[in-house]
Amino acid sequence: MSLLSALRGVNLRQYGMIIALVFIMLLFQVLEVMKLDQNFLTPRNITNTVVQNSFILILAIGMMLVIVNGHIDLSVGSVLAFTGAISAIALSDWGLPWWMAVLAAVGTGALIGVWQGFWVAYVRIPAFIVTLAGMLLFRGLTLWVLEAQTISIRSEEFRMLGSGYWAQDSVVGGYHLPTLIIGLVAVVFILWTQISARNVAAKNRIDTGSPIAFFIKTALLVGAALVATFLFAGYRGLPVIGIILVVLVAVYSFVANRTVFGRHVYAGGGNEKAAALSGVKTKQTSFWVFVNMGALAGLAGVVFTARLQSATPDAGNMFELHAIASSFIGGASMSGGVGTIIGAVVGGLVMGIMNQGMSILSVGQDLQSVILGLVVLAAVFFDVWNKKRSSGPIVGTTPGGSGEAKRRGKGPDDSGPSGDKPKDREPEPVGAE
Repeated sequence: MSLLSALRGVNLRQYGMIIALVFIMLLFQVLEVMKLDQNFLTPRNITNTVVQNSFILILAIGMMLVIVNGHIDLSVGSVLAFTGAISAIALSDWGLPWWMAVLAAVGTGALIGVWQGFWVAYVRIPAFIVTLAGMLLFRGLTLWVLEAQTISIRSEEFRMLGSGYWAQDSVVGGYHLPTLIIGLVAVVFILWTQISARNVAAKNRIDTGSPIAFFIKTALLVGAALVATFLFAGYRGLPVIGIILVVLVAVYSFVANRTVFGRHVYAGGGNEKAAALSGVKTKQTSFWVFVNMGALAGLAGVVFTARLQSATPDAGNMFELHAIASSFIGGASMSGGVGTIIGAVVGGLVMGIMNQGMSILSVGQDLQSVILGLVVLAAVFFDVWNKKRSSGPIVGTTPGGSGEAKRRGKGPDDSGPSGDKPKDREPEPVGAE
């Protein structure tokens, strides 16, 4: 019974998709062995999945913060195309070195974020409208700067950002040594963040759950990191974009969980009015969230252009929907205030692995779209169900009784008891994964 109680204490919104990701991978492994007599879980397949979906994962990291803050961004696909075009023009027409082309693209994306963040945060136009306008505006600007043509680029250093591998000759015992070291660092980082988050929650008198539940959650994350490490190390090592993603996940997880800005992002999305009354500068927070989203869209534009070695007018088409879907599959809530960076990456990987697995099995594009649509709907349904699941009675009172009402310990990802809306509560310490 203690084990069942511990399993009930695991936050399914955060960790359920890791279990689902493992299940999907095993399912495709079985199906491909039965149908094609070949393995799906090979280092090459997994590495290609990450490389092919790297730009979506970058967008999903930024989109998660936007959604957590209570907004949405429909323009990221167009911004990716526009900034990718800027990087290609900087290389081919302006003759800039590759690193200056990268800075030009990321800087352009940040300026676009300034533009959209101003209208959302200070003029108070809904983000849906502002970014919908941005989607049309920057798609048109992409066509204009490219003159509706494809620009090819020839830069080996630039190509490395999209599909290159780092230190391929450093192999020991058939495994890529730098990748093993990075994996070890990632495991240490996961252990440190989980233990630190538990200590912070205990210090703030937030219910930390049972030790068994904590062990299960930590084991899931560490196990996923170790499996990924050996899969990558067994092929050609961690690709350059994989290193970039590891750095982004580490940095943004730290920002979301351990900084004032990260806590303000969660507080503003959970209850903007209460957060403002508590001293949170909600307008500034929303503004910088969109600036960050623009910069990450610029980086994704660089990666996409580097992978194709060209800038095309239709680049990034529908990418905004993939980024939004990745966030919701990864545990974001429609109402804001809920979501993790790791969850966004896991959600993106779920979509990428499903796409690749179905393509290998020769599933038609029409059926693939139907299945992915149902997965997104199921993820949102799971969010609603989990809120009801986590709701509970008030502890310390009985119907008609008196005394101070005391809620059962709930973190920032939990809703209040049934009938009690989140907007009626003061914001709690947030950000712990």
